[in-house]
Amino acid sequence: MPQSIKKSEIKNYSGYVCEPTEWFEVTQEQVNIFADCTLDRQFIHINPEAAAQTPFGGTVAHGFLTLSMLSHFSESFNLVMEGIYMGVNKGFDKVRFVAPVRVGSRIRCHSTILDISEKRPGQYDFKVEATVEIEGGEKPAMVAEWLTCQMTN
Repeated sequence: MPQSIKKSEIKNYSGYVCEPTEWFEVTQEQVNIFADCTLDRQFIHINPEAAAQTPFGGTVAHGFLTLSMLSHFSESFNLVMEGIYMGVNKGFDKVRFVAPVRVGSRIRCHSTILDISEKRPGQYDFKVEATVEIEGGEKPAMVAEWLTCQMTN
């Protein structure tokens, strides 16, 4: 559940470490749907038999699918300003895909608020470090610096 914060307390949240999200299982159906949406139907994503012959040992999620899961995960780790009427995805300063996410794996997100600044009155820019962990994995699936904006009344 997002945590609501008061504008007067905004400076207290730079460096804030959010609770990890719940685990999410990546399914072959989800990967197939993503492949259809993006037209990226490389065999390592959609052909279990062929992918089993690769060093991955089976199908893997697209890196961009893992990245897109931040939208889902942010519903639970995001800080929400009081009086918010709109949030905007501004992009990324950095994205690294560190380890493949095998289909059937469970992933979750760890996040830290690196910076919050008031760009103009009522407009707050957030910079968040987001790390997607693979359950039982030695390395994270992905690490990103995500830029968002919240607009308040």
